[in-house]
Amino acid sequence: MRYILTAMSLATILISCTENQNGNEKENAVSSGIKIVASPVGDSCAEPYLFTDKNGIVYLSWIEKTGKQSTMKFSSFVNDKWSDPAVIASGNNWVVNWADYPVISTSGGNNFLAHFLEKTDADKFTYDIKLISSADSGKTWGSSKKLNNDDVKAEHGFVSIIPYKGQFFVCWLDGRKTASEENHGGHDGHHGEMTLRAAFIDKNGDKTNEWELDGKVCDCCQTTAAITNEGPVVVYRDRSDDETRDMSIVRYVNGGWTAPKTIHADNWQIKACPVNGPRADAIGNHLAVAWFSMKDKQGEVKVVFSNDGGVTFTDAIHINEDKPIGRVDIAVIDSSTALVSWMEGSLIKAAKVHSNGKKESPVIIASSSEARSSGFPQMTKAGNSIFFAWTDDKAKTIKTASIDL
Repeated sequence: MRYILTAMSLATILISCTENQNGNEKENAVSSGIKIVASPVGDSCAEPYLFTDKNGIVYLSWIEKTGKQSTMKFSSFVNDKWSDPAVIASGNNWVVNWADYPVISTSGGNNFLAHFLEKTDADKFTYDIKLISSADSGKTWGSSKKLNNDDVKAEHGFVSIIPYKGQFFVCWLDGRKTASEENHGGHDGHHGEMTLRAAFIDKNGDKTNEWELDGKVCDCCQTTAAITNEGPVVVYRDRSDDETRDMSIVRYVNGGWTAPKTIHADNWQIKACPVNGPRADAIGNHLAVAWFSMKDKQGEVKVVFSNDGGVTFTDAIHINEDKPIGRVDIAVIDSSTALVSWMEGSLIKAAKVHSNGKKESPVIIASSSEARSSGFPQMTKAGNSIFFAWTDDKAKTIKTASIDL
């Protein structure tokens, strides 16, 4: 993470920014469509994550900082409002990073799973992934358990968690090979490869299977996972020997994993991690993927569709209007349509896109900030609504909104 690149018809929605009475911050003023939802989040909070369970209940998780203490909290959207915040876990030795946000997941029953990052050494680039589970819908949480089973002092993070067949599917970036004796020093110079790993986790937070999916990937871009009819798929930013960092997919089929396959050849060569991962979503075998690329210093947000669970994809569809900074998200609406969100400068935009290449006019969802502290805006579909969450880095809090499709 020391290598950082600085960097449905919705047409009736209009957003403008107006100063509040104190003149200290900007808030979204909505003329139509977008519903600003009173946030359950207090001050000194960031790193939002949104997740919808099979029953259509939306969950929001985040990190609250008090001095050196970090606390992961969550809230559920019930009866048209967010519930009172509940604590998942807290600690004073966590890694809290603008791009590597903790996540929460549930199958829609009583079993919940979440994660946070815990330091293993004074070096801030050495930390483990800790899983924590609940068997009573998040009322109480058990003791944390380490996901990565190595004892290497290296980076482990960028986790994705989704429910799968009574368990949870988890994937992450694993740095156990980056800190080998001959390559000691992590990202300071020549180092070993960051790998992509995955596991099945039972309701108690215990690992039942584990795999290495790719032996060399981009060091610090978010992973993303979806469930198709065949099983889990993982999309991620790959890394070739010549530093091409395009999007690849691996699929779980008949009890085994396919070899990594590029989903679209951007041919973006960069000798630094852009800290800008893809997002994927699926309904059955209808899969959509959004990502950011910047070949020849031309930023682009692209979307591809698949109707066979990721075996083949459509041509890439260019989404952005101006100069994007990425930070994408995507939600599949139906078998041929998705809603994609991204950032252009400080603006969070969204647009509906169709698998035949048609795209509708983007609209502004909110004004945020290009700063790292604004993090990655989040989006999730629940029934006939889309929910958004983003960090207001000036107010040091998280805001939420929704729209009816």
